This record gives sequence, structure tokens and C-alpha cells, in this order.
Amino acid sequence: MSITITIIIVSAAILILFGLAALQKKGVSFNRIVLLGLALGITFGIVTQIIWGTKNQSVLQAVDWINIVGNGYLALLQVLVAPLILISIIAAFTKLNTNKNFLKITLNVLLVLLGTTAIAALIGILSVSLFHLKGTSFINHAANSDTLAVLNQKQSTLTEQTVPQKIVSFLPKNIFADLSASRVTSTIAIVIFSFFVGLAYLQLRKENTKLANSFAYGIDVIDGIITKLVRIIISLTPYGIFSLMTKTVAISSLKTITSLGIFIITVYFALVLVLVVHTVLLILNHINPIIYYQKVWPALIFAFTSRSSAGVLPLNIDIQKNQLGVNPGIADFSASFGLSIGQNGCAGVYPAILAAISATLSGTNILSLQFVITLVAVVTVASFGVAGSGGGATFASLIVLGTLNLPLSIMALVIAVDPIVDMGRTLVNVNDSIIAGLLTAKHNHLLDTKVLAESQSKSPLIID
Repeated sequence: MSITITIIIVSAAILILFGLAALQKKGVSFNRIVLLGLALGITFGIVTQIIWGTKNQSVLQAVDWINIVGNGYLALLQVLVAPLILISIIAAFTKLNTNKNFLKITLNVLLVLLGTTAIAALIGILSVSLFHLKGTSFINHAANSDTLAVLNQKQSTLTEQTVPQKIVSFLPKNIFADLSASRVTSTIAIVIFSFFVGLAYLQLRKENTKLANSFAYGIDVIDGIITKLVRIIISLTPYGIFSLMTKTVAISSLKTITSLGIFIITVYFALVLVLVVHTVLLILNHINPIIYYQKVWPALIFAFTSRSSAGVLPLNIDIQKNQLGVNPGIADFSASFGLSIGQNGCAGVYPAILAAISATLSGTNILSLQFVITLVAVVTVASFGVAGSGGGATFASLIVLGTLNLPLSIMALVIAVDPIVDMGRTLVNVNDSIIAGLLTAKHNHLLDTKVLAESQSKSPLIID
């Protein structure tokens, strides 16, 4: 009987996937198919859970088979991340026609990323206070001892390093090892290495224009190949989203979600407020937020379902350049920097909320000026080097809690619902990196306003 149930679920999923493919073949808008894939994934997951529950072995086996598509899609995207970061940042240098605004552009991107992270941390603290979310309210929920032990082990590894040692760990020691993501800080190491290669190119351009032009041409060729490869893989987005969302909904325990419901509500409330801040920034810079969100929502939806900022990188860059009119160099900078610096969701809101809840266990007034300033500062600094894929929020939270000498018991408890809150966190991360690129381009007069004002292409990401 168990095999029969598995076959039924998998067969139904295959039929849905073929249906999406048929619609795509008929020329239905790519974005509509993405949205349909999301809706079908949620619906299919709910139906599966209602009929068979979340612990049914047949359901787990079926989800495992279905996610050949979802996990396979993520794997294809993730294999592109390291080379895409490397080439994108180097290409950002080769595409800038002048060196005059280079430092200003870099500082603008970092200012938006880190500034909004500080604001996100503040919002996290205020949200905990608003919802009266105190550590004592979780006492009735026992944290898993094994989970707590693992977290303590990870934190002890992180705290063994002094601050100078942590800074040194960001630097690339073996770029080939970092390209294979061998370290937690591999992403920022690639960013730093690429940055230095770009600086070397600028020096070469001053001394030997011919060699510099040859190098730029080679980078342009590689960038073109990667772009085509990205478009091929992105065309699979509707199928990946359907599979990933089916898995998330089908196996997420409603009982666990309900028991920690107030925590989930608090996190999402804070994340929504961060999006409101992003929207206010758009309005203050005279950018129509309606047009903006109409163009970027495919990236945000994929971020929500995939829970991987790194996986969204190709789509992020593509939308910035082709839909928003951001200068290619700036788009490459902001999208790549946003993977490892100043993630508003994973490195801003989440660590601040966990720290604020944990601080209440010792009777700390989390609204005191000293606590707020200290926590916002620690969160902002700790946002450097956060991985753009799974585990980034855990990494950032461990650093923040360890720095402030706060217990990990709350973190061990809420990790049960981490996949649910991680979807929202990732969406906010990606939106912030896009905002950073758009505002930087506007401030440096490198924004194609005609492209920004144009209505969205019907199929901006489908291969010609």
C-alpha cells in the first residue's frame, strides 16, 4: 500500500510538471507560469498533508522523488554561484568606463546593504517588544538536547577565534578551495579575490591598454557564456518552484508551526516592516515602487521558495540589468556583495530577534538605549561574511549570541520552524541587494530610466 501511495503522489506531480511545460510551450508568460508553479506547489502540498499527514513514510518517499526536480534545479543554480560571483565582480570593473566613480559606487552599495541591516536589527528588537515575546514564554517548550549540543559546538568553534582572526578568515588562502565552498567564509573570500583582480585590471589598463583590452574581452566572452547558461537554467524555474514548495508544505508539521506561531508572526511582521523600509527608500528616490515590484517579483518568489540567496544570484543580476536598467557593473557588484554582506533577513532581523528574546531571560530591558545600540552594532558587524545559502542565519545568530554572551536555548527551540521563517528571510535578503544596485545606479547617473519605465517584458528570462 505504501508503494501505491508513493506512486500516486509522484504520478500526480509529474502530470502537473508536464502541464506547466505545455503552458510554457504554448507561449504563456514566464512570470505567470512561475506564479502558477508556486500556487500549484502550495495546493498540492496541502492536499497531500490533509490526506496522508506529514509523517507518512510514503509521503516522505514521494517528496524525495519529486525533489529530484527541485533539488536538481537548486544544484544547477548553485554550481554557477562561485564562477558567477568571480566573473561578475571582475566584469563589473571591466564594464565601468571610468575609474572616477568606482570608490563612490562601492561605498554606495555597502552603505545601502549595511545601513538597511542596522535598521532591520532595530526593527527586530522593536517587534519582540511589540509582541511581548519573552524568553520565559518558551519555557514550556523543551529545546532538543541534540540540537542544542550541535549549536554549542558550532558556537565554540566560532568563538575560539579572536576578532582579528575572524577578519583574516575572510581573506582567500586558496581560491580553488573557496570556489568549491570549502569554508563558511568562502563566499566573501571569492568576493575579495575578485575585487583585487578587478583592481589589478584597472592598474593594467593604465599601463598597458592593449593587454587590458585583451583581458576584458576574455572576461566578456566568459561572462556571455555564463549568462547563456544561466538563462537555460532559469527557464526551469517554474518546475523547481513547484517541487520545492510541494516539499515545504507537505512535510511541515502544523502542530509545530502552531506551537511557535507567535514567534513566526513576529519574524514575518519584522520582515514586512523591512520591506516597507525598502519601499520608502524607493519613494524617496523617486522610483515608482509599483513598477519596481512588478519587475522583481519573480526573483522574490524564487528566493521565497528556494531559501537560497546564492541560487537567486543569476536571476537577481538579470532583472537588475534587463528589467530595471541598472548599469551591468553595478548590478554585478550589488548582487554579489549582497550574498555575503548585510543580508537584511538572515543577518539583520533574525539574529536581532533571537538576541532580544534571549536577553529577556536575564531580565534585560531590551528597549534600553545601551542594549539597542550594542545589539544593532554587533548585528551590523556580524553581517559580514554571512553565507548566501542554507545556514547563513544560523552562522550570523551564533556570532551575535556568542558576542553578547547570550544562551542558545531559544535558538535550539525555534530551529524547528526555521524553514518557514527562512523563506521570508531570503526574500528580504534578495530584495535588499536589488535595492542597493538600483539606488547606487541612480545616485551615480548610471540608471537607464527608459528601461526602468518600460512595461515588463512578457518573457524576460526565456532563451531566444
